Amino acid sequence: MIHIDHVSFQYANADSGSLRDISLRVERGTCVLLCGQSGCGKTTLTRLVNGLIPHYYEGQLTGEVSVGGLDVKNAELYETAHLVGSVFQNPRSQFFCVDTTGEIAFGCENLGLPLAEIDRRVDRAAHEMRATDLLGRSIFNLSGGEKQKIACASVSAMTPEVFVLDEPTSNLDIEAIENLKDTLRLWKAQGKTILIAEHRLYWLRELCDRVIYLQDGAIERDIPMAELCGYTAETLAELGLRTLSLDDLPHREAPPSPGELLTLRGYRYSYRNSPAHALDIPETILPKGGAIAVIGHNGAGKSTLSKCLCGLIKHCKGVCSCGGAAYSRRQMLRKSYMVMQDVNHQLFCESVEDELRLGMDEADEAELQRVMDALELTPFRARHPLSLSGGQKQRVAIASALLAGKELLVFDEPTSGLDFHHMEQTARLLESLDGRQTIFIITHDPELVVRCCNFVLHLENGRVKEQYALDCEGETRLRHFFERKERKRV
Repeated sequence: MIHIDHVSFQYANADSGSLRDISLRVERGTCVLLCGQSGCGKTTLTRLVNGLIPHYYEGQLTGEVSVGGLDVKNAELYETAHLVGSVFQNPRSQFFCVDTTGEIAFGCENLGLPLAEIDRRVDRAAHEMRATDLLGRSIFNLSGGEKQKIACASVSAMTPEVFVLDEPTSNLDIEAIENLKDTLRLWKAQGKTILIAEHRLYWLRELCDRVIYLQDGAIERDIPMAELCGYTAETLAELGLRTLSLDDLPHREAPPSPGELLTLRGYRYSYRNSPAHALDIPETILPKGGAIAVIGHNGAGKSTLSKCLCGLIKHCKGVCSCGGAAYSRRQMLRKSYMVMQDVNHQLFCESVEDELRLGMDEADEAELQRVMDALELTPFRARHPLSLSGGQKQRVAIASALLAGKELLVFDEPTSGLDFHHMEQTARLLESLDGRQTIFIITHDPELVVRCCNFVLHLENGRVKEQYALDCEGETRLRHFFERKERKRV
């Protein structure tokens, strides 16, 4: 179905090649995992298949690419769209409409299908994706998991033969991941060919047939999924790959007893045209100087809490107090730094080094170099931040936060797009701040939580469901939260 023959590609204005002499055959109906460390070429390979290279991303391309007999390199992009459907890491980047029904219909309309056929496909796709309750809704009022459903439905409605997914679970909770697994099972049952570029591997071990491991733009291993499942945790770590089982998560030492406490009072907020509270926390007490994991399902209020904590939402009247001092929204705005879920919104400078210096109060060359070295950003110091891969951009945003010198740091999904190696680096850096700054880490990544957090705040429906220290008992509760949906399906 997919034939790639001796393909090399280098992005325009890039210093080195992104793909080197790639040859690959993928049979119809196969589900293939593309994995490897950040910047290894996974996303670039998916762009070859869906035609974004060379028709959108320019550069020097050699070799041949065909999908279902179509010469992707020379065909028009709309011709490739008949055969290949894409689901991107951030589904918002592929939405063209403001309502869900129009979004699902959009691709079919561009194919010039009759109105009756479009309506039939929209209804069928919504039913298959279990998204009928989302029809007629505003795109802007959907959670991350709901947006992913609509993205999958809009692609499925076009009935392509090949589906390409790039980091589809980066911002999804465990329930949304299970729904995505059901979608992939459906596409496999329909005989579709699926390519998935992904860092989180545990949810794919029963779905993928084959694994392509890339390193420095070349295919280093092409093996059955069963062989990868036989690798030890040490071998996976050496390859820069994440765990294949949540049972293999490491154990943390019991955290020390908290010293000073941080009290949040009256954190309530409702979005416009929504009668329900997106956030409703009358009072909660947390350890100051701790690394606090904020967990919960998509739409639980985690990101809303982060914006309120940092003083970014004007009409949230919550007060944060510590040691007898109470801080208003304006004061929290000065004391806080937030790394957003989509880091593209906060990269402003012409080079990585300038980006990191931007938020520093005063130049500390030694600390700047230490953080750049720790996150392996030194080779990119002169590169434009927006020319980097998704994982590399994420590390730039994390480094900016660490160098900003603020008392409270908030990270919204800091390890989305990061491989095992860089996730561990990030965890070590965050852990090194323990006691010096208070850190809130909003995440669906259990591998990160067990490596750097010492306290858990669990939100559901805008309220605190539970909170606990990440000691032995707390670890058990954390694992139960991330594993329960998975075990229900087994």
